[in-house]
Amino acid sequence: MTVEPGGSTVLPDARPQSLVLRLTPEFALPFVQLARLDRPAGWQLLLAPCWQSAALAGLALHRGPNLWHLALFLVGAIAMRGAGSTYNDILDRKLDAGVERTRGRPLPSGRVGVPAALAFLAVESLVGLAVLVNFNPFTTWLGAASLGIVAVYPLMKRVTSWPQAVLGLAFSWGALMGWSASFASLALPPALLYLSAFAWTIGYDTIYAMQDARDDAIVGIRSTARLFGTNTRLGVGLFYAAAALLALIATLLVGGGPIALIGWFAFAGHLAWQVSKVEGAHTGTALRLFRSNRDAGFLLFAGIALQGWVG
Repeated sequence: MTVEPGGSTVLPDARPQSLVLRLTPEFALPFVQLARLDRPAGWQLLLAPCWQSAALAGLALHRGPNLWHLALFLVGAIAMRGAGSTYNDILDRKLDAGVERTRGRPLPSGRVGVPAALAFLAVESLVGLAVLVNFNPFTTWLGAASLGIVAVYPLMKRVTSWPQAVLGLAFSWGALMGWSASFASLALPPALLYLSAFAWTIGYDTIYAMQDARDDAIVGIRSTARLFGTNTRLGVGLFYAAAALLALIATLLVGGGPIALIGWFAFAGHLAWQVSKVEGAHTGTALRLFRSNRDAGFLLFAGIALQGWVG
């Protein structure tokens, strides 16, 4: 945590000179931080499977992704990432106080109280609901079904070394919804894309968890980063390989052509590059590698979407 000259508290994994932080008045900063608006990688990674799936559905229909659906998923990803993070911070406020990277967050630092955080959570959830009801009923109920996973995720780090897998179940949900928004049903391609995103999430969140492995051991937080230990490169590499293979099969099943395959090669190449850098990565490198996954995800989306638009 750093304090800017004007007195603003900037968290370690935020960019101090970001536009969001520069434009946010001091009184609103704790709520911006609760929603992770100062750290956009989270909502970008939540959004990527939604857009990939919408593009996959478009390609199956011999067209590009539905632009209205892309816009809805954008707003929904920002709102629901914020809601999930606020809920997580409410439950984890005591654990966060014992971890160097998180002790400056609004709740453990005392800059926001639990009642205010709960009220903010309600507002974020209402925005997410307003987005969800714009889809067909099948997709609305499908989206609502993910809330059970979201509710238990913050508790998993206390009981299992695989909280990243539970996060993967939640963060990959958009891989189903992008398709169902167009078809009001599910099929094999989005199911494979969901499994791809699931494996991808475990990989990149393991990299993210490397930042806190030392403090996590002290306060009793479990993670795949601690579980893999000296085999982190192997563990991340296996999950990334599964993610790339499953995404390839899903793309081919809907008739992915050369442009879609170029996007897939870019995605797979990006994951391979991360694996080459992950061994022994210090905190700054781990954070950069984690953030770079938004680029990997949108490379895959761009290839599938362009294939649909070009025909």
